[in-house]
Amino acid sequence: MQPPDIPQDENLRLASLHALQILDTPAEKGFEHLAQLARELFDMPMALVSLVDTDRQWFKAHQGLGIRQTHRDIAFCAHAVASNDILVIGDTHQDSRFADNPLVSESPYIRFYAGYPLRPLDDQPVGTLCLLDTRPRGLDAHQQRLLKGLAGQAEELLRQHQLRQRFAQATLRYKALFNGSATGIVRIDRAGIIRAINPFALKMLGYEHEDVLGKNVAILAPPDVASTHDGYLQRYLAGGTPRIIGRGRDIEALHKHGHRVPAHLAVNAIHDNDGQVSEFIGVLTDLSHLHLANQRIQQEQILLKVLHQGITDYQALMSGEKLWDFLMEALRELTDSQYSLIGEVLTTAKTPTLKIHAITDVSLIDDSTLLTPQPRNGKMILSDPDSLLGRVFTQGRVVANEAVDKHGNPLRFHPGHAPLSNYLGVPIYSEGRVIGMFAIANSSKPLDQALIEWLQPFTDTCALLLNLYRQMAEREMVTSALAKARDQAEKANQAKSEFLSSMSHELRTPLNAILGFAQLLTNSKRYPLNPKQQRQVQQIEKSGRHLLALINEVLDLAKIEAGHLALSLEPINLASVFEDACTTLDGTAEAAGIRLYRHLPSPQLHVEADYTRTKQILLNLISNAIKYNREQGEVRVTYHPEKRQIRVTDTGPGIPLERHPELFEPFNRLDAEHGKVEGTGIGLAITRQLVERMGGDLGVESTLGEGSTFWFTLPKVTALPLKSNEDSEAETSQATQQAHAFDRRQILYIEDNPANQRLMEDIFEDLETLSLCTVPSAEIGLDLIRAQPPALVIMDIHLPGMDGYQALAQIRRDATLRPLHVIALSANAMPSDIKRGLEAGFDAYLTKPIDIVALLKTLSSLLNTPLETVFDTEQLKRSDGPGKDA
Repeated sequence: MQPPDIPQDENLRLASLHALQILDTPAEKGFEHLAQLARELFDMPMALVSLVDTDRQWFKAHQGLGIRQTHRDIAFCAHAVASNDILVIGDTHQDSRFADNPLVSESPYIRFYAGYPLRPLDDQPVGTLCLLDTRPRGLDAHQQRLLKGLAGQAEELLRQHQLRQRFAQATLRYKALFNGSATGIVRIDRAGIIRAINPFALKMLGYEHEDVLGKNVAILAPPDVASTHDGYLQRYLAGGTPRIIGRGRDIEALHKHGHRVPAHLAVNAIHDNDGQVSEFIGVLTDLSHLHLANQRIQQEQILLKVLHQGITDYQALMSGEKLWDFLMEALRELTDSQYSLIGEVLTTAKTPTLKIHAITDVSLIDDSTLLTPQPRNGKMILSDPDSLLGRVFTQGRVVANEAVDKHGNPLRFHPGHAPLSNYLGVPIYSEGRVIGMFAIANSSKPLDQALIEWLQPFTDTCALLLNLYRQMAEREMVTSALAKARDQAEKANQAKSEFLSSMSHELRTPLNAILGFAQLLTNSKRYPLNPKQQRQVQQIEKSGRHLLALINEVLDLAKIEAGHLALSLEPINLASVFEDACTTLDGTAEAAGIRLYRHLPSPQLHVEADYTRTKQILLNLISNAIKYNREQGEVRVTYHPEKRQIRVTDTGPGIPLERHPELFEPFNRLDAEHGKVEGTGIGLAITRQLVERMGGDLGVESTLGEGSTFWFTLPKVTALPLKSNEDSEAETSQATQQAHAFDRRQILYIEDNPANQRLMEDIFEDLETLSLCTVPSAEIGLDLIRAQPPALVIMDIHLPGMDGYQALAQIRRDATLRPLHVIALSANAMPSDIKRGLEAGFDAYLTKPIDIVALLKTLSSLLNTPLETVFDTEQLKRSDGPGKDA
């Protein structure tokens, strides 16, 4: 016996098999009927739907075979799967691969085998539809094509089984979303009587179910407007212009305890199948806390409206004409019939009706149709229980008639109907219920029980597709809501960037005044407030601080996105920026084994730029050159006077020319995300924006295998007069102090906001035992920390690229850096923010606007040493709140 080969892409094949979620599932009529059909078509004693797993073959259908699975080593189907083609073995006794196979020499004594691979997903063979016989035989070309067609039907059943599993999960998610909505929903009838109310609305208005069910909706309205509610409904039902229904407006609802609750009311009319209003749905949105959650309430209201429209109008949102037309034509072809139709049963309170999804035109003249003036694709609704169709979908029984025209008028067809020689109507069942039907007429085949049984796999397929059609309708409603929410989110994001980019200090200045006066009112001893006023003023201060935190959190990012980043442009010494940036990264380069050379330009050379942002540009470019270099490589920082270019050159692997445009795309790291070098991919995008904002250009030159040069230009390059000896000595002294900064205890401050950087530098200027090193991003900060750990790190949370929490996590994961003290300094000042920061591992969490006394106490405590300072801490303690705009 020859065991079957293992396919080359076995892992992909097994993945496709397991994705079907069908192994070891109970028997299904569709598969069993398909296997039975194969037995009868080919006059075979055995027919199987076989699935080949890792070490077994398992039978989803096993007509004529008493076992459910066999080992893969003896499986005939495993050979068909390995070849990925039809496998026909006329006589196993004459085939050396199978002559001694236990399935041949023992029960079931297989002498003939024919199997066609099943490829339902990704063209991967997961099993076969196979035929077995206990005697030798052949399979001609026509029979092979027929076997292929049946295999295609088995593949469709497998795909539909997978879809059914997925859609069941989608239905559960949809129901949970609708039933758990955080918005009040009230259902009333045409007379205004409350028929249902959800828990959120009850909690919002303080009622229990028994308080409101069966009572007029006016109970929920204040007395001065309650009497008008019924008038709104009656005018609408009489055809009047709607004032609330379908429009919505802000109202006041009445709480059970008598106080008014501001809310937004949206009322929608629900129509029945006849187009008549059957009831109304009222959506109540609580506006009591609008100043805190207005955005969220609007989003929930829009989402609920979309969900509501999906529930009531799903027939207009979904389309299945192509599917139903395909099945209709397939039914005609299978039965050699002139006419056919497929319909779905709609269960109503009175009697079932039939919605026709697809029907062959049966009229003889243009203005005559079958039973209804709308004969095509979902618009035909039949309800007559005594017609040929009605007997099927209302009674759930097969109706067959070989002589339709002989019955005459009792068959209830309109005049002009085409003559029908015979007719067969078959109900489609699902879990014991009639969910649809199909019918054929003028068939050349005998309309007997054999035909009905032969069509059973088709009937089961229709049942599956009808159920999936309904599930897909529900899923499309959720998808529609998500798509609309996505589009609105994208528009909101654009509007956010445009709006926030216009913010400036004028926005925060009055907010600081609000906070200051609130504190004055709270602490006034001459005019003390009563307890109620105290609570009100405290709420003003709390809300003001929350708003200040939000503004500080998003302003810098929004400015650079919108191109409104504030820059301080002034003549700066290019050599000084060179030296400052290179000195900052000397330790990083040394730790990486990279030689960093700087070729300083003339001391007279100045450019018109923002010093901090220019340094940030150089830090980004030099840091990248160090990271993406070869071992023992070099980085050179130079100035090209003829081209007026500041150039950073590395000896790395180089970058292909066709990928140069991708370098400056946000979050595009040119596949480096799979390597060892960490990063976010936004550094070069921000660098380009900064250069262009200062009126310069940024570019790259690269040679594969040799390295890359990133260059940028800055405008208004001038040669200023040389400084006096006194000035030179002062600069030399300052440079010496910077060079020996590590002689004192160094504090690393990671902050991208220039104003915050300058504020911290002013504070540390008077701390004689500490020195401050400032960098604009967490990535650069981590490089410095790894090269030469400082005494302590002060870090902002919201940073470009990697944020403060991500940077802290990297520090805590490194055993050598874990003892390092890290202080968070953030505009996120809510208690939950502070709690989250401390739980994340920050040694302390300070908030903006900065409290200098708290900062000094924290530094002294963590460094375990008193700080010498010229600050008047007592005066700082007496300060009336934040006076600096951080």
